[in-house]
Amino acid sequence: MSCPPEARPLRPITISRVDSNFEREPLVRPFGFKGGYMTEIWQTAALLTSEAGQRGLGLCTQNVLWSDARVFAAHSESDGNALMYAMTAHALQALKGRSFSSPIELLDAIRPEVFAYGKKITAQPALRETFALNALVGVDNAAWLLFAAENGITSFEELIPPAYRPALAHHHTQVASIPLMAYDIPVEEIKSAVGEGYFFMKIKIGQPGSQAEMLAKDKARLTEIHRAIGQAQTPHTANGKLPYYFDANGRYESKDALLRLLDHAKAIGAFEQIALIEEPFPEELEVDVRDIPARIAADESAHTDKDALKRIEMGYTAIALKPIAKTLSMTLKIAQLAHERGVPCFCADLTVNPILVEWNKNIAARLAPFPGLGGLGLLETNGHQNYRNWETMRRHLPLPDAPWTRTTRGVFQLDADYYARNGGVLMASPYYEGIFPRNP
Repeated sequence: MSCPPEARPLRPITISRVDSNFEREPLVRPFGFKGGYMTEIWQTAALLTSEAGQRGLGLCTQNVLWSDARVFAAHSESDGNALMYAMTAHALQALKGRSFSSPIELLDAIRPEVFAYGKKITAQPALRETFALNALVGVDNAAWLLFAAENGITSFEELIPPAYRPALAHHHTQVASIPLMAYDIPVEEIKSAVGEGYFFMKIKIGQPGSQAEMLAKDKARLTEIHRAIGQAQTPHTANGKLPYYFDANGRYESKDALLRLLDHAKAIGAFEQIALIEEPFPEELEVDVRDIPARIAADESAHTDKDALKRIEMGYTAIALKPIAKTLSMTLKIAQLAHERGVPCFCADLTVNPILVEWNKNIAARLAPFPGLGGLGLLETNGHQNYRNWETMRRHLPLPDAPWTRTTRGVFQLDADYYARNGGVLMASPYYEGIFPRNP
C-alpha cells in the first residue's frame, strides 16, 4: 500500500552540481507599462543536480521593468537583464553542496543573501524585493522539480505541502484566459480579441507623462475601448457584460487622480464593468484604499506574505498571485494567507513562456472561484500577443498538442486528463533538457 501524501517520508536532498543558461526572445512590438518600454524578454534556465543524479530544471522569465523600474531606467535593457541573471547565477552557486528537505525552506534560506547581492550589483540600496524573487523563479522551480524527482512525487496535489493545500482545494473545469491590452495595442485588436471569445479585459493604465498627462491619456483610452467593446456580451458574468481589469503598475500618485478616473468611467457608463484595479499607487505611499468604490488588487507590492498581509489591512480586496514571478514557494504562502482572510486571488502574467503559463495555470485551476464569474478561475496570459516566436516557444512544451494548452472562446478547458498530467509541469521538456547535456 502506498503512503498518502501527508505520510510519505521525505528524503533530504544534497545539491552536487548547478548550471544556468538563457535565451533572448524578441517581442512583436515595444511593450509599454510603468511609463517604459521593453523590446525583448530574457528566458533563463536553472539546473540543480543531486548527489543521487536526479535533476531539476526550472525556467524563469525575467522582467526588470516590472520588478524594479528604477533598475530598468538606470541601465540599458540588456544590462538590466544581465544584472538579474547575475543574481540567478549567484543563487545557484550558493546552493552548491547545500542539503534541503523543503523547497520553501530552501528559498527562505537563500533569499536574503540574493537580495543583498542584488542591492550591491544594481547600486540600489532600496531595491524592490520582487527583483530578487523574479531572479529566483527558475532556481525555486528547479528545487521543486528536484524535490519531486527525489521523492517520487507525480502529482501537483502531492507536491504542495499540506499546510498550503486549503488555498488550492478546487479543480475548475474552466479558467478564464485574460489578454493584456497594453498602451499601444490598437483598438481593432481589442475588438478582434472579443470576437474570438475573450471576455475579461486587462487594460494598462498609467500612461507616460506627468500626472495630468497620464490621466488625460487614460480617460481617452478608456473612452475609446469602452466605445468599441462596452456593449459586447458574455455568458460568464451576471449582467452579461465584459469585466474590465485595470492595471496601473503604481503610476497614480494620489487617490484624487484615481477617483477622477473612476468619475470619468461613471460618466461614460463604464464604471459598473470595472472588476479590478491593480496596483494603482506607488507602494511607498501606503495609501489606505478602503474608501475607493472598486475592488483594489495588490500585485508587485505584495512581495512576500508579510507584505500581502499589510496590503489586506490597508483595504486591498484581491491579490494577484505570480508563482511565475515571485516563486512558487512564496506564492503558496501568500495564497494561504489570503485564503484564511477570505481575500480572493487570481493569477497574473509576466508575459512568461508557455511552460511557465502551465505552472501559473496549475495554481489558477485550484484557487477558489473569483467573485462574480460563476465558478471560474482567472489566469492572465499575454505571451501569444507579445512574443514574435510564440508558436515556436509553444513547441518546447512537454505536451504542446494537449487541448488545455490553448484558449477556446476565452477560457481554458481543463478536463480529467489535464489534472492527471498536472498540465505537464512535472514532465521534462526535451528542448530545455537539451541545453544542459548530461555529463558522460
